[in-house]
Order: sequence, then C-alpha cells, then structure tokens
Amino acid sequence: MLVFNADFQTPTDFSSLFGRQAPLVLEIGFGDGRYLEHLQQAHPEWNVLGAEVSLGSVWRAFRRMKRCGAEHVRLYKGSGRFIVRDVIPEGGLDRVYVNFPDPWPRKKHLSNRLLQVPFFQILSSRLKPGGSLHLTTDHPEYFAFSVAQGKASGCFVVEEGDPPPATLRTKYAMKWLEQDKPIYHARFTLSSVADSPEPRNTIIPMQHAILDGTLTEVGTFEKQVRAFEGGHAIVLEAYRDLSGDGLLFKAVSEEPDLRQELIIQAWPHEQGGVLVSLQPFGNPMTTKGVRESVMAVADWLVSQGLTMQKAWI
Repeated sequence: MLVFNADFQTPTDFSSLFGRQAPLVLEIGFGDGRYLEHLQQAHPEWNVLGAEVSLGSVWRAFRRMKRCGAEHVRLYKGSGRFIVRDVIPEGGLDRVYVNFPDPWPRKKHLSNRLLQVPFFQILSSRLKPGGSLHLTTDHPEYFAFSVAQGKASGCFVVEEGDPPPATLRTKYAMKWLEQDKPIYHARFTLSSVADSPEPRNTIIPMQHAILDGTLTEVGTFEKQVRAFEGGHAIVLEAYRDLSGDGLLFKAVSEEPDLRQELIIQAWPHEQGGVLVSLQPFGNPMTTKGVRESVMAVADWLVSQGLTMQKAWI
C-alpha cells in the first residue's frame, strides 16, 4: 500500500504503480477509508485507487490500510477531478465510486461540485466501454442535480436504485441512518465518449535563468502574484541562507484542481552570476504554473537590480 502525490506522469502507467495489470477502480473522497477496505477485501483482483483532499482523512485511511494488510490500494491526497482528468489514461478506468460527496449547498459554491457535465465528459474518455460511476448520497438536491448533469452530458445512462450494503457501513452513512435520513443511489453507465473533453494539464520542460549580479544587496521581499492563463503563481516569502550567499523562495502554483507548494532557489552559479531554478523538494509536477513561479522569482530579482543574462528551458 502506498501514499503517492506528484511522483507520476500524465497520464500514469498504473500497472507499474501497482506492480501488476488489473482492473482499476477509483473512489473519490474516501474519508477514513472504510469503503476502500471493503473494496480490497471483496475484490482482491482489483487495483484500487483513492483520492481525498483532507490530509487527516488520508492519514486515517493509511493506518486502516496498514491494519488490514491492503496490498493493492494506492492513496492520493488531492483532487479527484485532477486524478481523472490528468492522471488516468484514456480507457484506463473500470469503475468510480463517489460516496457522500460534499454537496456544496450554497448557490455561490455550486461550481465546486464534482458531478457536473464537464466532469462527466472527461470521465467518459477515461472509462472503459461499459464502465460506470456509482453515487451514494444523503443529499436529495445534490442527488437530483447529479442525475440531471449525468444525463445532460450525453455520455451516460443513469439508473436509480438502492445503495450497495457496504456503502451504508461508511462513517457518514451510519451517521445519517441514525438520524433516519434517506440514502440515495445511482449508477451512471458509460454510453458514449464526449467529442472534446477538457484537456489535461501537461508536463513541460522546466525553466531556469542565469542573472548577472550578486544577492548580497537584495532588499526586503514583498509577496509577488503572477497571473497566467489558467492560474496564478504566488511567491510568498524569501529566506537567506546562513552563509549569506543564496536565497530560497517559498511559492505556490495554482492551476485547475492542482495546487503545488514550491521551493525555488537563487544561488551563486559556478560560472558566475546567479542561477534561479526549482528545488525538487516534494517532487512537484513541472507544469506551466511551476515554470511561471520560477520566472516570477527571476523577474523580482531583476527588479532588485540584477540583470537577466539567459533564460532557457
């Protein structure tokens, strides 16, 4: 069992990640991992992938998977939408489970809901023929919304029915059943693939820069925000190393469904000048937002009196 973050390509070879070729099943929003445990016990022939945004939930699920000896479960801390769009290969998924998702009930938050037409269209190209998504929820309005969105995507046949018994033993199901709340379930079966689903974020070559000048006289740093098409690069803080010869910058790259925390270095180059480059700390994906973050640091240093000598990919 493995917790993985950004140490994969887009798309990923899941047979290598799991160490075997097997049907790939995804649960989005796995909470404390109870349903993941059920899946790996009921279907040892499956490779089971879980995506969850809460670090606390990932930790609890990790401990549960360790206790039950799960060998063919992989956990990802981050957006399930990101996993489906950017990481799953075309036709790579057999099945998806979404159990008690956040309904985002306030009108201004509706865009945060997972199960909308664009997601169903992306999913249509990631599922194998006959593949399906299974939704279980206690929220009647979100259930009706999801069913309508699935049908509107033109890619799925929707069947409403009773929830699988195992979903009723999850943390939230037991909570709602104790309150006598009804539980809703639907199966979305792939019927056709969307013509133009939303494109993936792409891995790109990383940007570097060489600046003429020194870092010893660089002044007080203020947060830098750099907008680009599809996101923002935000350089938050700068730190000087103990010898005084270099700087480290803490930055954040924000792109669709992907937020990466970065460390960018500005260091004396062995051939003269200053090298600005990405530190591999945390193994970030080298996306456009990461490259823009590196260049935001370089541009700020130019504003402090250094001169751009060379920038290259």
